[in-house]
Amino acid sequence: MREIIIIGSGPAGFTAAIYAARAGLKPLLLASSVEAGGELMNTTEVENFPGFPEGIQGPELMLKLQEQAEKFGTEVVLDDVTAVHLTGDVKSVETGYSGTFEARSLIFATGSAYRKLGLHDEERLSGRGVSWCATCDGFFFKTKTIAVVGGGDSAMEEATFLTRFAEKVYVVHRKDSLRASKIMQERAFTNDKIEFVWNSEVVGISGENAVDGLQLRNTVDGSTSELPVQGLFVAIGNDPRVHLVHGQLDLTDEGTIAVEGRSSKTNLPGVFAAGDVIDPHYRQAVTAAASGTVAALDAEAFLAALDQAEAEASDLVTAS
Repeated sequence: MREIIIIGSGPAGFTAAIYAARAGLKPLLLASSVEAGGELMNTTEVENFPGFPEGIQGPELMLKLQEQAEKFGTEVVLDDVTAVHLTGDVKSVETGYSGTFEARSLIFATGSAYRKLGLHDEERLSGRGVSWCATCDGFFFKTKTIAVVGGGDSAMEEATFLTRFAEKVYVVHRKDSLRASKIMQERAFTNDKIEFVWNSEVVGISGENAVDGLQLRNTVDGSTSELPVQGLFVAIGNDPRVHLVHGQLDLTDEGTIAVEGRSSKTNLPGVFAAGDVIDPHYRQAVTAAASGTVAALDAEAFLAALDQAEAEASDLVTAS
């Protein structure tokens, strides 16, 4: 029986592991067999994580976090979680190849996944002009011409933010009107650097080693056209990875795991959540790491209370 199991290997998961390990809880961290390290594994230069004034490559940052967690006693297993059982005093976690693990507490740090266009070159040119995070990568597009795909609030936020760096920002949208809130639309419409490309969808991305253009298809008449750009930001939403907890943990209207206030406490005792899986708004590495800290501290307090309750119960039995 373990004290704590952490599911997820992004900044939230590894930060929770660091804190839990330093508290002597000997955490087990279950990382995906194919996506260990989370979204930062697909990011090149990370310049906004504290402590790295010269920037750091995403995969290198995740390796350092893993090394730090393991230094204090975290056991990392590269395997996929297939099912969890969260009710009762003992939480069990089934994996694809390593069997079933049990613990008195559990932290979900499974993150979220950016929705993608599903184009072959989208993956090939990831980190070479294709991005899903303006605050992460916008700085690298100074004086460039770029495109943002999407029509919701997140797309308008991305486009408006990117005008700080880019010379021109095209917003490509499948329809002739936006679903974004009125205030976000007005900000985009009144920005001289933003131009809308209506009734269009991206069907191709060109460029050998970096993005140099998009192939667009008109959703009304089917005609095609070329749009020369040096970057593409995909802002069509993201999905929190909550498939494991459906029917067991409460979810918010936005699909994230519901927690109590600023804590990491879910609706089940001993089950905590951290990072992007509870955060539909900020989705930054540093906020995820901070959330992981909260989860580890909450879990530590929960386990300490259990130990105290068990000790008091034992004393009563002895006294009787």
